[in-house]
Amino acid sequence: YGYKWAFGLFMAVFVGIVIIGGIKSIAKVTDKIVPFMVVIYVGASLWVIFARFDMIGEAFTQIIDGAFSPEGVAGGAIGVLIQGFRRAAFSNEAGVGSASIAHSAVRTKYAASEGLVALLEPFIDTVVVCTMTALVLIITGNVSSENAGLNDADAILLTSGAFESVIGWFPYVLTLAVVLFAFSTMISWSYYGYQAWAYLFGRTTRTEYTYKILFCVFVVIGSAASLGNVIGFSDAMIFSMMVPNMIGIVLLAPKVKKELNKYMSAIKLKAKAID
Repeated sequence: YGYKWAFGLFMAVFVGIVIIGGIKSIAKVTDKIVPFMVVIYVGASLWVIFARFDMIGEAFTQIIDGAFSPEGVAGGAIGVLIQGFRRAAFSNEAGVGSASIAHSAVRTKYAASEGLVALLEPFIDTVVVCTMTALVLIITGNVSSENAGLNDADAILLTSGAFESVIGWFPYVLTLAVVLFAFSTMISWSYYGYQAWAYLFGRTTRTEYTYKILFCVFVVIGSAASLGNVIGFSDAMIFSMMVPNMIGIVLLAPKVKKELNKYMSAIKLKAKAID
């Protein structure tokens, strides 16, 4: 624990190297890292699931019973719902307004087309990956009332242990995947933060490098801080982002509908032309 700052310094150096190149450099790196992480994690999850294929039905039964049982609805529905929203915000950032900054950098004739692409993120992150994780935890016997209140660090170890029970060497690969996930998240969020910074202080070379240096410094600070404090602070900041963003979404809903109708009309015209 005494050398967490050293790991943060190591990550800050690599983050700095990537973000200096701007959005194109960030896109090139994430294009390689993210598919690699998804393929490894989903592949390992499928390995575990098929290795315990006979328990899949029981796993889904436990999930449904836990969600809709009288005890769950009466005692823990609200708490689980809140925790689910917190973790979902980390998982896919839906409704936070951060990912839209990256999507807005795409060159496209119809804005709605990029919006439809963005819909894939919550589906893959939450529906596919998180459901697979739940199945892995249940069919390996790592879900019980005793570990219902685990903190984030212990939950990571629990997941690693679940994979290890079937694939003995996978925790080493999972560690690499987690590091790559952290790295890709940092360089992506550096771009989001820079857009806000540039809006407030202008797009000059001085303001750009000031921001990037500060960002790398906070990478080291975040690594040295305790995980609980980092998670708590992140949850608070994400909530503070979500509130104004959701208000903006409601206000802009008519414009979104107009853009979607224009895009769908263009698709229909193209389909008729092909026919």
